[in-house]
Amino acid sequence: MSDSFDFDGRAVPFDAGQSIGAALLAAGVASWRTTRRGARPRGLFCGIGVCFDCLVTVEDRPNQRACLVPARARLQVRSQDGTGRGALSV
Repeated sequence: MSDSFDFDGRAVPFDAGQSIGAALLAAGVASWRTTRRGARPRGLFCGIGVCFDCLVTVEDRPNQRACLVPARARLQVRSQDGTGRGALSV
């Protein structure tokens, strides 16, 4: 049995060596961020850390690239709206 992390209140299983982004895709989650302007859905695009489409909030730290952050058991991951800074967004 694989470990899992929490994504917006849902347990997402992952295999050793998987990134958060890879685990989310494997679990059928294609979008986990919205853009600042227009609230357009975004998810994994390049998969290698060059773009910023896959941003998530990990352990209360916004703007983490899901394709680069290794999945870990019991990690708290949240989808991100815009800049991920809530009321501080400009």
